[in-house]
Amino acid sequence: MKTKIIFLLALLMTVVSFGQDKKELTLNENTQLIEATYFHDNGVVSQTGFYTLDGKLQGEWKQYDTSGKKLTAANYNNGEKVGKWFFWGEDTLKEVDYSNNAIASVSEWDNKSTRVVSQ
Repeated sequence: MKTKIIFLLALLMTVVSFGQDKKELTLNENTQLIEATYFHDNGVVSQTGFYTLDGKLQGEWKQYDTSGKKLTAANYNNGEKVGKWFFWGEDTLKEVDYSNNAIASVSEWDNKSTRVVSQ
């Protein structure tokens, strides 16, 4: 169940990146990646990350709330989810490991304990 919730959060992050009205897109000539910054309605950065020239998510993406607090750090390789993703909550940190574009494991930490959920 927790894995499905985290998957939905990750999917939401991807969808939200396309739903923001205010954005800045800049081509980095050195990396040949498009640097993207999306903004909340109040002007605070909502997301940062990179796209390939053919529009696939690439590298590290970060998501922030309306006050600028980091919510998510995610990694993509040519549009596929890879490596460790982190989700910050009020009192928790969730780490999701991706392998072959699928969730391999989930770990959760809170102020009192550590829980590991395997898939």
